[in-house]
Amino acid sequence: MNVYSISYDLKTPGRDYTGLYEAIKQIGDWWHYLDSTWLVYSQANAEAIFKHLSPHIDKNDFVLITVIGKDYNGWLPQEAWDWIKQRTEYGLF
Repeated sequence: MNVYSISYDLKTPGRDYTGLYEAIKQIGDWWHYLDSTWLVYSQANAEAIFKHLSPHIDKNDFVLITVIGKDYNGWLPQEAWDWIKQRTEYGLF
């Protein structure tokens, strides 16, 4: 299992992206605190995750899916760091 960061830049004004958000939630245990970034704890790999999400995005949208490792830093609430630490320390890293 890995923690994946799913970041996106959705370009179509007024488009309803509810389907995308619901598809992200189906991937695995998730955390969403930043507007355009989700963290998902999943057995799937990045390619499978993108294939799952691609029906819910437009061709002009951008999506980046990366694995979160043990080396991370930033400014987030403690509950976010706890969520990340719990899943990266006991995952494959």
